[in-house]
Amino acid sequence: MNQMLWRYFALFLLLGCALKAAAQQALTWEEVRNRFEVNNPTLLADKLNIDESKAQEITAFLRPNPTFSLTADGTQIAPEKGVWRPFAGTFESPGVSYLQERQHKRQLRLQSAKKGTLIAESSHTDLLRTMLFNLRSAFVSTLQAKSVLQLAKDNLAYYDHVLQISRDRFNAGDIAQIDLDRLELQRVQYESDLQAAEENLQTAKIQLLTLLNSRTPLDQFDVTGLFDFNDQLMPRDEFRKIALDTRPDLKAAVEAVDKAQTDHKLAVANGSIDPTWSVWYTHNSSNNNPFGISTLGVSVGIPLRIFDRNQGEKLRTQLDITRNERLRDAAEAAVLSDVDSGYATLESDLILLRPYKAKYLQQSVRVRDTIFFSYRNGGASLLDFLNAEAEYRSVQLNYVNLVGAYLTAAAQLNMAVGREVIQ
Repeated sequence: MNQMLWRYFALFLLLGCALKAAAQQALTWEEVRNRFEVNNPTLLADKLNIDESKAQEITAFLRPNPTFSLTADGTQIAPEKGVWRPFAGTFESPGVSYLQERQHKRQLRLQSAKKGTLIAESSHTDLLRTMLFNLRSAFVSTLQAKSVLQLAKDNLAYYDHVLQISRDRFNAGDIAQIDLDRLELQRVQYESDLQAAEENLQTAKIQLLTLLNSRTPLDQFDVTGLFDFNDQLMPRDEFRKIALDTRPDLKAAVEAVDKAQTDHKLAVANGSIDPTWSVWYTHNSSNNNPFGISTLGVSVGIPLRIFDRNQGEKLRTQLDITRNERLRDAAEAAVLSDVDSGYATLESDLILLRPYKAKYLQQSVRVRDTIFFSYRNGGASLLDFLNAEAEYRSVQLNYVNLVGAYLTAAAQLNMAVGREVIQ
């Protein structure tokens, strides 16, 4: 019986550990992006603009409603020559009228509404583009904070190893008390680095969770990804070409010109004449036919567009075409400027990163280890060792920050292009 209880207890512990591991599973960039697109409230709210624009398409294509009228006349209201027959001459006349729209007004309204939907879709895609840059920046900041935290832990562990050797040397009478005190005081810097790195990691996670609209506890949330740089970079003209074909804000500007042209055609059509057709039935009508008890009438009303021919809207929409063409040109110039700026930043980061990876990182390790070996054996001063250790920390931290700057610049270039070209 006791063995069975122990087995159940062990199974319960294994299950709890498995659930905890699943809850703390690190998310990749693709998983973070998918959660963002599903859960971010700002993105979801903006997406409703597309549905609203589609609803406006229904309104734009509606036909005019017919008008029903009912007329009653000929009722006697006072006696005449002693005769009082109030309803003998009353006639009733129900009728229906309908406005006929000409010059394809409904079709043009529908085209304009559909092009408005295309603009809404491009605008939503553009919002997604800019917000994905914020998401990617937060993701990179989290990876960078994790790398800095790991570096701080490694530096503290290495320095504790140095302190232990220094204490052994002090006990053996190899170094003075003042040197040991200086070494132990220097540990405060490593503790401060570790605490700052932990705080920065929590801040980066909070920013990322906010964008994901997630309430996951910080200790149960983590991300994973390659924190490194790619030495290869496509030519600038390739990025420019992709941007001109992809950028959603440029597409929205082009679609706005197309919509303005359709709106001008609609303004011209609205200046045309739309007749109103009417038909009515009359019972007990008063006419020259004594047998015309039930009669049918038809009429057409044609507005005389002498003064109002929609001149203002025709001119306004014509000017709106020119205005949107200018905005399209400005959007294209902004796209090329964004690509050039992002490319220059990324290229500059690569120029700095290449020598770090090829030479400076290994040199900093070699210098630190050599000086420490010499110091441990009495061949170097304490000041030499502390300077070597500070240089090592500076080089390693600079490299991590440069990689973070490169990944952020890559995200900025992706945003400038309009899609993820650099992974």
